[in-house]
Amino acid sequence: MGLRKCFLSDLSFRIYNDGLWYEGWEGNYDLVKLNLINEKHLPLIYAIAFGMPGIPCVYYGSEWGAKPHKNEGDPALRACFDEPEFGELAEWISKLTAAKKNSQALNYGSFRTVVLTNHQCIFERACESERVLVAINASDQPYTAHFDAGCGTAVDLISGKMHDFGGGSELSPYAAYFWKMER
Repeated sequence: MGLRKCFLSDLSFRIYNDGLWYEGWEGNYDLVKLNLINEKHLPLIYAIAFGMPGIPCVYYGSEWGAKPHKNEGDPALRACFDEPEFGELAEWISKLTAAKKNSQALNYGSFRTVVLTNHQCIFERACESERVLVAINASDQPYTAHFDAGCGTAVDLISGKMHDFGGGSELSPYAAYFWKMER
């Protein structure tokens, strides 16, 4: 079974070429919380989790940006919440959830790498009824990706905005997109 490691700054994930398996630890209480490393990467990590084949896992409290430290012991890692603490991250995860829930390609589609650098990745999820490109920029600088999208425009399933592939696709710093391709 082939293994490919991809590092986007300080976040990493593994893609097995045979079997399409995603290994995600974006909030596991037995590991250092990723939002303690670089908070700007946290929404991107969730975008990868929701864009990859498999079932994304959101650990209790992670969606609210909880920041426990492992050295404070188990009670700190499994804190009690009197009520939900909704914020930008919870809203972001809700948008990713809706995109995944309503996309055949994100749930059942094949996987193909389109662009891969140390700070950016674009991969395609495709099935018979639709194609979605998941685009991530983990850099603090904009990035223009040049590739053959196989169509002229797409709609971002996260924001609802149209995207034009003509002249390259600019990815804003610390940004993620789920582009549903035109038919």
